[in-house]
Amino acid sequence: MDFDFLLIISKMGPMLKATITTIGVALVACCLGMLLGTVLLIFKNSKYRVIRIFVKVYSSAIRGTPALVQILVFYYVLPPVIGLDIGPVTAGIMAIGFNSGAYVAEILRGGLSRISEGQWEAANALGMKKSAVWIKVILPQIYYSVIPLLVNEFTMVIKITPLLSTITVLELTRASQHLIVSTYRPVEVLTMAAILYFCICFTLSQFGERLQRRSELYRL
Repeated sequence: MDFDFLLIISKMGPMLKATITTIGVALVACCLGMLLGTVLLIFKNSKYRVIRIFVKVYSSAIRGTPALVQILVFYYVLPPVIGLDIGPVTAGIMAIGFNSGAYVAEILRGGLSRISEGQWEAANALGMKKSAVWIKVILPQIYYSVIPLLVNEFTMVIKITPLLSTITVLELTRASQHLIVSTYRPVEVLTMAAILYFCICFTLSQFGERLQRRSELYRL
């Protein structure tokens, strides 16, 4: 069997554009996941039992159902419920972001367990408001301590984006499928797609390692 990678490289324009879409969707979804995960962490430590129960149910529901099902729910079920046509890209971002938020919350909870009670007591002794304690004292330390785990989670977000091809989002995997249909070269196309995914994930991991080194210097 002969391979013609030069042919595929010459036709990779749509795949490269779709790669930008993949990165953009993943970036916004990661930001949403971080925001939601932080809120869930704070809610999980709320003094109100009903809020803690809500967080527990939400996290269990997200982690107990497939990401593909969640994407389909956001695309097909959510628009009729809210009465708005949010589009496949927005639905995909929301689905992946809400999915990631549940896992980010668990990662942050692990970081919170490393914070000593003495820091809470010292902040209270200084008369700091609880919101200020979270923002200025607790959360920065949590983020620094779980950088590697957050990078792993955001890498998983990249790996979830191919599922968006099921709701017509023209991301890297769907663009690869189109190119396979037009060239009948699945091996070459999928190889190039795998290389592009690897480049994205490798760049993200390197950025995470650099960020971790800087955070360690900051703590010193």
